[in-house]
Amino acid sequence: MTGRVEGKVAFITGAARGQGRSHAIRLAEEGADIIAVDVLDNYATVGYPMANQADLDETVKEVEALDRRIIATKADVRDLAALKAAVDDGVAQLGRLDIVSANAGICTVQAWDEVTAQVWQDTLDTNLTGVWNTMVAAAPHLIANGGGSIICTSSTAGIKGAPFLAPYVAAKHGVVGIARTMANELARHKIRVNTVHPTGVDTPMLDGLGGLDPLLGRDPNLGPIFMNTLPVEIVDARDISNAVLFLASDEARYVTGLEFTVDAGNTIR
Repeated sequence: MTGRVEGKVAFITGAARGQGRSHAIRLAEEGADIIAVDVLDNYATVGYPMANQADLDETVKEVEALDRRIIATKADVRDLAALKAAVDDGVAQLGRLDIVSANAGICTVQAWDEVTAQVWQDTLDTNLTGVWNTMVAAAPHLIANGGGSIICTSSTAGIKGAPFLAPYVAAKHGVVGIARTMANELARHKIRVNTVHPTGVDTPMLDGLGGLDPLLGRDPNLGPIFMNTLPVEIVDARDISNAVLFLASDEARYVTGLEFTVDAGNTIR
């Protein structure tokens, strides 16, 4: 039986662990080869450890165990030249590009009056400009390929005003805007652009939300904003990967400009 993305090549940012690794594995299970990048460095403004080389090596190991090829590189999504070099090299080795998962992101928690200039800048540079850079670096290869699919990771915070996450909310809303714009501009090249909006996902980034409870204690009325409708607090990374797989596959050949929620009903509350 042929895989749903058999013979295709996917470029994934933030691929060393969490959702990025899950996306790489899920797409590889369905026949894709992978171009993987991750910053592999810590941010002074982020309160949890970021991915390291051992994490990226594990992603490589798991993809290769599925008998798929993977080209993995240290690259920062804030650095367009580095991203372009990584995707250019990956395409040179793997022969094509069909799928882009603009997944890399960071998250910090603080009240609005505790957002420092550096927290704001790091979050917007990574979560918004980084997505833009990923699309700009990859789009020429998709055009040369005669079409493809770009999937940008947003959030429930890209749809509603999640408190104490102001820079993250701003960036994730911005991702929707640039995805819609690119969906229009790239449509003539048969390139589809969609956003995925998870609720809380069981990944290391979730550790970065540890400071949320004390802040919600200041105003208990805000707590329900984070509640899901379905009786589950967080979802698995693979739940998001299944959405990415669908949007990457030919099953979604006429799906573009979509805000795809995998949020256990969070955004309908």
